[in-house]
Amino acid sequence: MKAFSNIVKKVHLFLGITCGVLASISGLTGSMYVWQPEITSALNQRLLQTESTNTLSEKTLLKTTSELYRSQKDTIAKILLPYREQETVSILYKNGQTLYYHPETGVPLGKKSASIKFFEDLLKIHRTLGIPKIGKYIVGGSAIIFCLFLLTSGLFLWWKKYKSNFKKGVKIKWKRNKKRFNYDVHKSLGIIFFLPLVVMALSGGYFTYHSYYKDGLKLMDSFMGNIEPKKEILVDTKFNILHLLKTPDNQYALRAIYFPQDGNEEYRFRYIKNRFIKPGLRKTKELKVNQNGKVNYVTSFDSDPISEKIAAQFYLIHIGEMAGMLGRIFVFISGFVPLILFITGLRFYYFRTVR
Repeated sequence: MKAFSNIVKKVHLFLGITCGVLASISGLTGSMYVWQPEITSALNQRLLQTESTNTLSEKTLLKTTSELYRSQKDTIAKILLPYREQETVSILYKNGQTLYYHPETGVPLGKKSASIKFFEDLLKIHRTLGIPKIGKYIVGGSAIIFCLFLLTSGLFLWWKKYKSNFKKGVKIKWKRNKKRFNYDVHKSLGIIFFLPLVVMALSGGYFTYHSYYKDGLKLMDSFMGNIEPKKEILVDTKFNILHLLKTPDNQYALRAIYFPQDGNEEYRFRYIKNRFIKPGLRKTKELKVNQNGKVNYVTSFDSDPISEKIAAQFYLIHIGEMAGMLGRIFVFISGFVPLILFITGLRFYYFRTVR
């Protein structure tokens, strides 16, 4: 048993030095991004805020969007309708420029600001470290390793020493030498934030390896039984794009339209149950329509199997929004913990080896 414990300690140290750095970066950038909606909205009231948000009907909003589409359709790459902090309509053009429009009048409001770009870049660092192509695999892989090996090795070492004295295992003695103080902070925060860090790490890995997560979740569908979904719009049905833009959905709000970038791609219509941030489940719907107006794919929270419904919640779980403001605050605080664990772990190791 002692030999096994020594191996676990070495694994914990090695992973702490390697994955701990990446976990610290992900944690800090994630903590900053938790408040992106409020900060971005406050700094960009002219671009993102309108006085008619609560009174604007879905029909009027879609009418404005269809008029913008009709006049500029050959230049558009993406249309984003009001969602989260954004109460206006934004259009990403094929030349890379983004403009914002009033959701009722269609009047141009301005270009994307530096603060909006800052949070977009921050999210890229959080998800990919800013490294094209392979960055997401580095971040996603380190998140899973952090959860499965680093945290569990820490739990094993903590349990082995404090299983009979939980109070001592979470207590920090402030008046101690540097080595013991760093050890106290490290083991206490590690066990106190063990569960939220596991949840954040596992849910973070989903954004890189979502296909594997979904395959694993499909095992639940077999236990629940295969139920034939009821679809409001059937695959192979033909629709005019302007008709979809002008016709409000009975249950979902149109969130975004992604336009084909070449001859083989499709239009993607993404819908959301609630446009703005609310606690609770995330309910979505998506249509994929080819350039001839034929529906190739349709999915909806109301008819999705349980595996898809769970997968749709990973984003809200990861950033704490499922639990409302309290959940977001908890994620914000938890995001600093990996850095503290990294620093205190290194300092403990340093003071232990220094004679």
